[in-house]
Amino acid sequence: MRVPSLRYSRIAQATAAFTRLKPVLIDMSISFSSKIRLMRSLVTSIFLYACESWTLAAELQRRIQAMEMRCYRKILHISYKDHVTNEEVRAKIQQAIGPHEDLLTIVKRRKLQWYGHVSRSSGLAKTILQGTVRGGRRQGGQRKRWEDNIRECTGLEFGKSQ
Repeated sequence: MRVPSLRYSRIAQATAAFTRLKPVLIDMSISFSSKIRLMRSLVTSIFLYACESWTLAAELQRRIQAMEMRCYRKILHISYKDHVTNEEVRAKIQQAIGPHEDLLTIVKRRKLQWYGHVSRSSGLAKTILQGTVRGGRRQGGQRKRWEDNIRECTGLEFGKSQ
């Protein structure tokens, strides 16, 4: 049996925190913008804890976006039976609180900020980050690494993007 990784448990913890907000979400006297700000301050902070160390594979990116849309749909009282697209939901959210970054963009930005911070330093973290281990990678399809995410975001070779 596979043990869930920390990033998936973060999604579960954020979802649990959002579920605890149910009395606030069903209260019609509270405005949409207040509910969204409450969600982004309470749930997002739980979700983003230690996100700088995550390796963003395609499945994790899909789950992050799905969790965010699930929260927004619950706030806006949109059922999945209503056939409202994600773009329409994002437009309603943007109309309520103005321009904002989605969770996946925040995770990527924080990863790059942490990488820049470590690459400018001269401590143990930089040595570990840029160090290599002798030997080959495992057989089969290669797993995405943290460095691969940095390479995709910057377009530069890892270690030269300082």
